[in-house]
Amino acid sequence: MAVQLAPSLLSADFARLADEAAAVAAVADWLHVDVMDYHFVPNLTIGLPVVESLLKHTELPLDCHLMISEPDRWAAGYAEAGARNVTVHAEALQAPVRTLREIRAAGARAGLAVNPATPVEPYEDLLPEFDMLLLDTIERCAEAGADVFVAGTAVYGADNPAAAVEALRRHAEHATARAPWSH
Repeated sequence: MAVQLAPSLLSADFARLADEAAAVAAVADWLHVDVMDYHFVPNLTIGLPVVESLLKHTELPLDCHLMISEPDRWAAGYAEAGARNVTVHAEALQAPVRTLREIRAAGARAGLAVNPATPVEPYEDLLPEFDMLLLDTIERCAEAGADVFVAGTAVYGADNPAAAVEALRRHAEHATARAPWSH
């Protein structure tokens, strides 16, 4: 299983998003975009117009993580704009099956995110409806079989973002190689 890295633009310089994307383009697999609405979470970041603009300036696939209060209303629009993945929070969904299917129908992979305190078991019946599950902690997730990792400050807080992506990839590959299931 190949490890994939997705630097999170949340820690990037928002005034220079195209340049920040280019800084990791040779080593990253995706770009992770945290969309926050100041309702579901107490932060306000970027929205669909910025994602549409960014798509014009990078070849990297965009992984949009919607931390918004109405994902049922907005998720398909990110997929229609060209995002490769659109991840919505289980806690905010009103119609999970419909929304996840709309994301897929619009051409993106559907992702489900859960907050750290939220148990995942109640969402088992949704497994056929999503392509990825968003959780925390690179080493534990790699050992459990995760193959895509998002990192923000660890990448854009480093002096050399590309080198940071490569180091994180090695760390995840090392944890994966140690996992009992990989032998």
